[in-house]
Amino acid sequence: MKERLWRLLPLAILLISTLFVLVGAQQENVPQHGTLAVGVTQPTDESEPAQEHLIPQSFLHNQRSREDGNVEGSFAVDEARSILRTLKPPKNRLKHYNKPSGFVGTTFYYAKEAFYLLFMNGPSQQEMPDIEQGRPKLGRTLAKAVKLLEGAAIDNNSDAIYLLAEMNFYGNYSHPRDYNEAFRRYHELSSLTGNSSAQHMIGFMYGTGIGNVVERDQANALLYHTFAALGGDTRSEMTVAFRHHTGIATPRTCDEAAFYYKKVADKAIQYARSGPPGGQALVREAYRLADEDGGVYGEGASVTSSGANANKGGPNSDSHAAFDDVLEYLDLMSRKGDLKATFSLGRLHYEGSRVLHRNLRKARKYFMLIANRYWGRDGKIIIGGPNDIEKLASKAAGYIGRMFLRGEGVEQSFEKAMTWFNRGKVNGEALCQYGLGLMYLHGHGVPKNAMKAADYFKAAADQDFASSQVRLGALFLDQGDIHIAMRYFELAARHGHIEAFYYLAEISNQGVGRDRSCGMATAYYKIVAEKAELIHTSFIEGNEAYEDGDVETALVDYMMAAEQGYEVGQANVAYLLDEQKSRVPLDSLIPFTKRRPSLLRNAALALIYWTRSAKQSNVDSMVKMGDYYLSGYGIDADAERAAACYQAAAEFQQSAQALWNLGWMHENGVGVEQDFHLAKRFYDQALETNEESYLPVKLGLLKLRMRSFWNTITNGRVNSIRSEPEPKSDWSFNSWIANFFEDDHPYYHSSDPSDDPTSDDLSDPTSNIQHHDAIPGGDDYYDEVDEGIVESLIIVALAGALAFLVYYRHQRQLLHRRAAHGQGRGQPQGQGEQAAQAQGQGRVQDGGFFPQPGDPDFNQWVAGGVGH
Repeated sequence: MKERLWRLLPLAILLISTLFVLVGAQQENVPQHGTLAVGVTQPTDESEPAQEHLIPQSFLHNQRSREDGNVEGSFAVDEARSILRTLKPPKNRLKHYNKPSGFVGTTFYYAKEAFYLLFMNGPSQQEMPDIEQGRPKLGRTLAKAVKLLEGAAIDNNSDAIYLLAEMNFYGNYSHPRDYNEAFRRYHELSSLTGNSSAQHMIGFMYGTGIGNVVERDQANALLYHTFAALGGDTRSEMTVAFRHHTGIATPRTCDEAAFYYKKVADKAIQYARSGPPGGQALVREAYRLADEDGGVYGEGASVTSSGANANKGGPNSDSHAAFDDVLEYLDLMSRKGDLKATFSLGRLHYEGSRVLHRNLRKARKYFMLIANRYWGRDGKIIIGGPNDIEKLASKAAGYIGRMFLRGEGVEQSFEKAMTWFNRGKVNGEALCQYGLGLMYLHGHGVPKNAMKAADYFKAAADQDFASSQVRLGALFLDQGDIHIAMRYFELAARHGHIEAFYYLAEISNQGVGRDRSCGMATAYYKIVAEKAELIHTSFIEGNEAYEDGDVETALVDYMMAAEQGYEVGQANVAYLLDEQKSRVPLDSLIPFTKRRPSLLRNAALALIYWTRSAKQSNVDSMVKMGDYYLSGYGIDADAERAAACYQAAAEFQQSAQALWNLGWMHENGVGVEQDFHLAKRFYDQALETNEESYLPVKLGLLKLRMRSFWNTITNGRVNSIRSEPEPKSDWSFNSWIANFFEDDHPYYHSSDPSDDPTSDDLSDPTSNIQHHDAIPGGDDYYDEVDEGIVESLIIVALAGALAFLVYYRHQRQLLHRRAAHGQGRGQPQGQGEQAAQAQGQGRVQDGGFFPQPGDPDFNQWVAGGVGH
């Protein structure tokens, strides 16, 4: 019986998944609508701006004036808006449906995916137009709203034209995408009113060639973006600035780039300073999609996940844990009384992240749990609390005071904020000191007092608190002390503070206290502009669309950010367009695999964005450029340019993939001269850069050595692998003496500790010198000592040789005179010489080296007459 039930289990799972899919499809369909386009997302009906897919405020402001003056058209547009609000957004089948864990959940997940691929995977509505009408059918309610808008558009109503253009471009309100119709509407609106938002969209379509409506024309794109930027469109201002900064369809012009980046930076800093005390909280929404998969080439092969960036945590380490698991563990430890875990939970909920939205109520609850363990209701310290609680309590007090100061999750109260800041200030908490300085600087609940504010800012700045460093630098700048102000701005810029970069940009652009530097100013303005993502980018919409499985909408949103110069957007667009993730793609083997939409099949556009991302120091993008040039994907094959890309990526030995590719190219002579020895060198460097490349490198080296051996025995023309012995110089006496005094270790030990991987290279003679940094003179000092010893030994040797020569000459002259004296007395010559020798020997033995007193030669020796 049990065996039969187990056999029926797969069938039961399949039936349940079928029922689930069919019920979900009925719930997702909008009543009285036709077939919905695959990949279309709809904004929620919570707010109208979201439904209109972030209609720029500049457009709404310009169009509220009803320039056409057509009252009937305005009523038609308002009625169409009311109808569109009633439409429920279609839900994508992948929305908020993550891959579950566990046997049952995983089985159900894959069964559902298999059923959808086999039975529910039809072509999209965009690829199946209605044959009779030439365009997809619309639902009755949507068709009524579109008819009203088209009637108003005939009367040149600007709002109607813009809404129709947006619906056709983004697919809002279940309207199928039609880029041709969208371009026609944008062009009509631009010609009619010169609207900057419409000009921006025309420039975007010319710059990307999206939908193959128009051919990519960077000159026309720059023209329309310039008109839109002059009209005040922030997105086009970013685009024009980036094009002048990098030289796209125009020569690189630093002044023009600085001009447009400054306009955006002014808006960004105005937004950052607005809102509650302390300014807006700038949340970063720009993330690389490839990083979620371990990088462009996967885990361990990409620069972002290998080498110094590799996740080196062990199997039992929490570095591989999912965020939900970490959150659950912190909650468990917090319940057990771990205050550090409680504080971490408070910070996570207060600051928020990509996977955890801000929850100010929970954050305040966790902070209050810590504070109540240290302070009583009367504000007095509780005696006998946990050890080291004062630091955590002070940090928690700082966050609680900040929440009361800004009115985050609680009603704004300057009095309560002051109370909490004063509690944390006692223990020197930087956040509390900064909060008090902010209150005294702007007079929040206390009289304004710039001196007190400066004192609090100084105390927090000394603890490397970036916001206090910026405020203190601004105070010094107001007093005219440029150099001290710049020092504080540079310190705060290390933490990425937006205002610090803005002040540095203004100082560099205006040449205050230094010579004007257009390049520095442009770089700083670009950083400031890109930090305020919320005012001009669509990263939030792109991330949500990608998580919901709507890759087409995500591509468009990321492409807009990419055109504005965001490297993250450029990398994301290239990654989505890249079809070279595998040598054997599954869609070529499995017939029922869903085919990529035509919008995602554009290799030439992918290469453009890989190139732009690589120019902004993305190493993996540079390697991808080489792959495209090598395989001729999206462009004519050019092995030499591919080698140049790999060489640029491998310049700092960060990419093992680039080094391995260079080794392969030198091994096979592709794009470079064939050289087995140089190929081996690149293979070795790839292994040194990334230990995970051990297997491919060793296999490559094995094949390379076989080819090199055959090339050697057949006298081939290719440079074979050769050994590179260390050069052995002849040891001279001076060099032996110098090395003896420098380090006698190699001569008295038979083994070389440098071969030991656990050693710290202390046996290297040069390493000994480098570790003695406290001795004045460094390496030159030791060189001078060695040269002095050698010179002293040489001088001593020369002096000894000179003394020997003087003595030898003296003895020869003495023998000569004695021989001459014997001849004068008439002695035979032979006897005279023998007598002279005998006497000379006696003198030497009796008198030593010098004549004794009474000797006939003594007077000459005393008078210095030796040799006369």
